[in-house]
Amino acid sequence: MASFALCIHFHRDVGLFILYTQQRHLTMGQRLAVTLLLPTFVDYKNDCFRKDGEEFRYISGSIHYNRIPRAYWKDRLLKMYMAGLNAIQTYVPWNFHEPSSDQYNFSGDRDLEHFLQLAQDIGLLVVLRPGPYICGEWDMGGLPAWLLHKKDIVLRSSDPDYIAAVDKWMGTLLPMLKPFLYQNGGPIITVQVENEYGSYFACDYNYLRHLTSLFRSHLGNDVVLFTTDGAGAGYLKCGSLRGLYATVDFGPGRLLGHRSRIKLYSQNHYHTDNGEMFYTGWLDHWGEHHSTVSTAIVAKSLNEILAIGASVNLYMFIGGTNFGYWNGANTPYAPQPTSYDYDAPLTEAGDLTDKYFAIQDVIKLYRKIPEGPVLPSTPKYAYGAVPMKKYVHKLNVCLSFSTLSISSYGCYDPKWLRGFTLILFSLQKLFGFVLYQTKLPVDCSKPTPLSSPLNGVHDRAYVSVDGVAAGILERDKALTINVTGKAGSQVDILVENMGRVNYGKDINDFKGLVSNLTLGADILTGWEVYSLSIDQAVSQGLLWEMGSREAGTPPPSPLSVPSFYGGTFVIPDGIPDLPQDTYIQFPDWRKGQVWINGFNLGRYWPARGPQITLYVPASILSTAAPNNVTVLELEGDPCTPGPCTVEFANTPVLNATYHTDLKLGFEI
Repeated sequence: MASFALCIHFHRDVGLFILYTQQRHLTMGQRLAVTLLLPTFVDYKNDCFRKDGEEFRYISGSIHYNRIPRAYWKDRLLKMYMAGLNAIQTYVPWNFHEPSSDQYNFSGDRDLEHFLQLAQDIGLLVVLRPGPYICGEWDMGGLPAWLLHKKDIVLRSSDPDYIAAVDKWMGTLLPMLKPFLYQNGGPIITVQVENEYGSYFACDYNYLRHLTSLFRSHLGNDVVLFTTDGAGAGYLKCGSLRGLYATVDFGPGRLLGHRSRIKLYSQNHYHTDNGEMFYTGWLDHWGEHHSTVSTAIVAKSLNEILAIGASVNLYMFIGGTNFGYWNGANTPYAPQPTSYDYDAPLTEAGDLTDKYFAIQDVIKLYRKIPEGPVLPSTPKYAYGAVPMKKYVHKLNVCLSFSTLSISSYGCYDPKWLRGFTLILFSLQKLFGFVLYQTKLPVDCSKPTPLSSPLNGVHDRAYVSVDGVAAGILERDKALTINVTGKAGSQVDILVENMGRVNYGKDINDFKGLVSNLTLGADILTGWEVYSLSIDQAVSQGLLWEMGSREAGTPPPSPLSVPSFYGGTFVIPDGIPDLPQDTYIQFPDWRKGQVWINGFNLGRYWPARGPQITLYVPASILSTAAPNNVTVLELEGDPCTPGPCTVEFANTPVLNATYHTDLKLGFEI
């Protein structure tokens, strides 16, 4: 978030904020009257922020509480404070707090009030970005996927259905935030309205006006509201609004050109003397190289910004982790990995880097930083190899695709669908996996193409015929596989939601089979669709080892893939400083999902890269009982013919070279 457009005075006693954008049409006499009558005013002469009557600027860093376990919030915030920052910036993801309509969660790792209080206790101000849309490489840009139950809804617009949902959500969130505003004794100095709206196709000024009125009705007229857009006049045209403080974002090393372009636009719209947000690193995608940004360039850019007296936000200061299914995606469809390390000054695990100390050295030139040592990096421990075994449990029985199993175990919420309306959202299944079943309508004694349109699979479909893996269809990449079988053979397609698009016009990202599949020249019909409750089953520990079935249970799954695997490891009790953070890696495994002690750690995909290890915070580990590792392997069979393991290491691997693999007859 950049700090452009004005000088603001913050004052707790009166709590009045006067924006230049609200006063630019006043006469000089009227401005003078405002200045004389009110203890807080815009300092036109010096072009600066003022807080409690004193000249002020913030040096801020982005941290996303939703990507960091609550147990580590204080550690990360203290490290940011000791770097010389006097403020933090964070998003509020709507879908993180209202995962289902009218079901709110502000506890545990979602305890936003606790996070804000911690920041204030440490001495950090807060620049808050509550959306409703946030982008942030987060699933659907923070918008809840249940909005798509209304298929024709126009997101981020004045669409009545969307506005009704936004009003209800903000009616819950904003009153909670009001006590944390600076004028009310809290740490929040500014609040963002929407996010990068100038990059969205709708360009709906009525929507922005509605949000502005909504925010002010809940937070008061004295709150400083701002917008953030790309650094160009075209973005500001639709992304900014009179009465809102316009800011821009851009990468390091691009300061001077962006400042001149924004000034040209602003001569007719806003008075600007620029502060900026710039990126300390960049995001990753599966199948691409790990992104890095030079420490020297970041330090040089920060020095340039601070030298002109601007306020600044460093995005990200710590990236964190896309635990579970929370990662987003870009278009053409490219999902982000589990790690959101971002090459930030603090690593995904909160470790100090050379970039951290370089930034601290620059900040020292412009403000006094706190005295005392910086908190050390959190210790890591290599717990070693953990033997894994293939398990048969409720879900593996379901993955055997047996009608008897489905009936006996109630594994799914069945929906019988005919035609091509096979969209995941219609099943109320917002994350994870859905199984589609039908029959081969004709004999396919010779390999017969099973095909999807270019954008017909959202996002990755694992195809089996009579329990034998046939191949994988992938959104925009692998569109055809060959299948064989007799007429009446069962076709099973397990569809994985790999993360919703978080940026651009395609954020209404429906999941599942969203178009017809064809077998040869014929459209496949007669689908039966089942929603899998994988996370629930894992968290309940519904596992038992292959071969040790209870009486009356169905036989083990004949499938080699996909399959569940389990293992345990013990962390000795009584040893100081254990448990410690660690990293899990998957030698000879290909792609899947991993849970530790029922906690959904995220996706692994060493077959594609660049991320190889997944960060495991100590907060989910135990010394009081064995630690359970559950893996859903989607593509390989690592325990056949010999033993297989997962390994816990003390160093991350985020930059492995991605590669092509044709093992299952498709290209990775």
